[in-house]
Amino acid sequence: MIKVAKIAVVVLEGALPYILTALAGFGAAAVNAVAGGGTLISFSTLLAVGLPDRIANATNSVALWPGSATGALGFHKYFGETKSQLVSLLPPTIAGSVLGSLFLVITSDAAFKTIIPFLILGATLLLAFQKRIKNWSAVSGFRLKAWQVAVLQFLVSFYGGFFGAGIGIMMLAVMSLYEGLDMHRLNSLKNWLAVVINFGAGAVLFSKGLVDLGFAGALMLGAACGGYASASLAQKVDSEKLRIAVVVYGLIMVGYMFWRLWA
Repeated sequence: MIKVAKIAVVVLEGALPYILTALAGFGAAAVNAVAGGGTLISFSTLLAVGLPDRIANATNSVALWPGSATGALGFHKYFGETKSQLVSLLPPTIAGSVLGSLFLVITSDAAFKTIIPFLILGATLLLAFQKRIKNWSAVSGFRLKAWQVAVLQFLVSFYGGFFGAGIGIMMLAVMSLYEGLDMHRLNSLKNWLAVVINFGAGAVLFSKGLVDLGFAGALMLGAACGGYASASLAQKVDSEKLRIAVVVYGLIMVGYMFWRLWA
């Protein structure tokens, strides 16, 4: 019995990082579907279980696309109404995500570690001011032209290919100034474009050997479940309180990243 117990402990210890990663994937996809910023959760979890910075980032990008896909399926009734925007934004999205991921490949580990705190800070601040941006766009009536949206979407996709945290927030900020779509239709469009960004970047990063397959599988499973479950609950959750919680979490993570960089 003692021997069996020891084996069980060893197995549990070996499986625990993957269980935590799967739970982080579920939570990240759920938060992304409701408020945005969930990628911060999954990325920090991958760092916590011991993955190097670039590997954690690449694994995160590859694994979260099922969560975006199942989240988009949860908003499937809006697909027909956003199809034209999706088609027009596909070329800049694909080009940006592939180029961003190639830029990650040629970035050194030391340089990426230095950049991370600033990228997370930017994503967190954007999430913090998300409501003000939406309110400003609604009150001002300002609308971007189609080509301007395409350029901004290319830049967001490039960022997403390089570092995935915050792309959903960025896309919502851009698209809130385009076509006057409501939040549910914006979420549908954002989720489908996030699939393209993560899948395009993931193909490059996987081919370059920057993805940990075991943790990617655990994160992918959790994200797929979390994305679909949260899409049906998105209208029942207080997204404002969740957004504030993610902002606080992001600021704590920024502090830790700077401490880790300077320690």
